[in-house]
Amino acid sequence: AILADEVGLAMMVVLGTLTPAERLSFVLHDLFAVPFEEIAPLLDRSVPATRQLASRGRRRVQDAPVPDTDLAGQRAVVDAFFAAAREGDFDALVAVLDPDVVLRADGGTARPGRSIVVRGARAVAGQAAVGRRFAPFLRPAVVNGTAGAVTVANGRLLSVLAFTVAGGRIVAMDVLYDTDRLDRLAAAVDLHQAAAGPHKAAGPHKAAGPYGAAGPYGAASDPYKAGGRGSGRLGPTDG
Repeated sequence: AILADEVGLAMMVVLGTLTPAERLSFVLHDLFAVPFEEIAPLLDRSVPATRQLASRGRRRVQDAPVPDTDLAGQRAVVDAFFAAAREGDFDALVAVLDPDVVLRADGGTARPGRSIVVRGARAVAGQAAVGRRFAPFLRPAVVNGTAGAVTVANGRLLSVLAFTVAGGRIVAMDVLYDTDRLDRLAAAVDLHQAAAGPHKAAGPHKAAGPYGAAGPYGAASDPYKAGGRGSGRLGPTDG
């Protein structure tokens, strides 16, 4: 499945981590060339303070890691991540994550409780291990040109996962739960095709694939029947 949006998934989530004032000043000035003199009254700030807000937002966006360009290499790293999560191998999860990895989840206005930021390899690995029961519903996808995955159940797109891989490790994970954007993305792909059949990965995971379409979690038609609600940060949720 090839997923695209007018604004990259990673960019959307990074913008979501800015304060409202940083986001407004950065977007209006840097993307739409609105003068700071016109932005300042909107924020009830001085012009120098507005410049500083935009500068902070700009630095955070510019500091976002640049993905490795080799899609096959990205996929190998992402496959290793999902294989470790499926097996509950905490050490293997930590090994494939950069020590300073950042997990950002965006629930939008419909799921504000799902909007989280988690930092550090061990903390992110813990989130992945908790959400492993959703492995049967994960399918590989190319998200804005990089290796990623989607969760699909009963023909419904439940989440999109984008990964930033640098130096052979995952340095950022962006998870989209926002139902409005998911509905727009779902309209662009054949979700029934995306959900058909296990992913065949090269190497040690080739028997069942790292996404676990066949394996210890079975083939439940709904992710919540695979182990209950409420504990999986990386899996689909309805609220």
